[in-house]
Amino acid sequence: MDEYDIVSESEVSEIREALENESLTSAAAKIQSYFESLDHVELNIAITGESGSGKSTFVNAFRGLRDEDEAAAPTGVVETTMEPKSYSHPCYPNVKVWDLPGIGTPNFKADTYLEQVSFDLYDFFIIIASERFKDSNVQLATSIQKMKKRFYFVRTKIDDSLRAAGRKKDYNEEKTLEVIRQDCIFGLEKYGLVSPIVFLISSFELHLYDFPKLEETLEDELPKHKRHVLLLSLPNLTLEINQRKRQALLADVWKLATLSCAVAMVPIPGLSVVVDVGILVKELRRYYEAFGLDEESLNSLAERVGKEMINSPLNKEISADVVIKMLTKAAGAGLMVVEYCASTIPVFGSMVAGGISFGTTYYMLKSCLDELANDSHNVLMRALESEV
Repeated sequence: MDEYDIVSESEVSEIREALENESLTSAAAKIQSYFESLDHVELNIAITGESGSGKSTFVNAFRGLRDEDEAAAPTGVVETTMEPKSYSHPCYPNVKVWDLPGIGTPNFKADTYLEQVSFDLYDFFIIIASERFKDSNVQLATSIQKMKKRFYFVRTKIDDSLRAAGRKKDYNEEKTLEVIRQDCIFGLEKYGLVSPIVFLISSFELHLYDFPKLEETLEDELPKHKRHVLLLSLPNLTLEINQRKRQALLADVWKLATLSCAVAMVPIPGLSVVVDVGILVKELRRYYEAFGLDEESLNSLAERVGKEMINSPLNKEISADVVIKMLTKAAGAGLMVVEYCASTIPVFGSMVAGGISFGTTYYMLKSCLDELANDSHNVLMRALESEV
């Protein structure tokens, strides 16, 4: 790796703008406020649809859980959701997936449904059906649209449908999926919806079929601050999601390094080391959770795919002592980052202590992020590979 390519041109531009347009203290305060706001962003996702369509199983899968896990929403062959129930993400408690009662049941009629389930609470709705979508689904979608919120149609239990179709002699998976999709679209259009989009999903095999497309669509259509939280909380099921998570986390590295730089400029012996360690401990834990490399996530994936998962070489307790050792190791390479920044951002040349802290923190975080992203990539490859 070329050390002088560590800091991208776009990052240099952002750093230069932050430091040339205002004081270091002011820039650091804005960055600190940005990270504090991320910790308080709430995302409320409503899962609704016909009774018995697999809503609760989808709620669990969306949170990276299986139906039998302790924190899972209860499932069954009959309607098990009697009132709106929130289930927090195991690693991101501010991300709540709501399991709503089935629409069209005696207690939840389509015309009063949204009022009964506290419509205003949710950021968007996922409307689920395990067969064709019905008139009640369309009524619900129309009401949501009138209130200027987004909804997404998901046809679940695709694995069951493909198994049934597979008994035919002329079975073709791609053609079968398209037939199911067009059948759903035709049913929705019949009730008056224009150009509906339907995502085909198996809650037991989220990495297959349309879940990656659904995830990408949700991400694109959310406000920026909520988009970030959604992306990090999603199950790390595909290489594309893994790469997008890396890019999202990488975008924060220079901001954290700038905080470290600002603290190092305060003439209090030892203060910068303490803050650097606190930044790194918190951020490394965030990397582990986002990439699903914590022990609980790896064990769950191993049971789901029936294979033993490899542990990351960095898979150890993230403590202050561990981080101090890693900082010491990164100090030399950090100086090269400082030299590069000083040559491209003039104000850096006047901040010796802060510059060293910036370079060390930046190099440390980026190196760990790259290593953990690669470890996660290898775990995914292991999980997705076919047995010979």
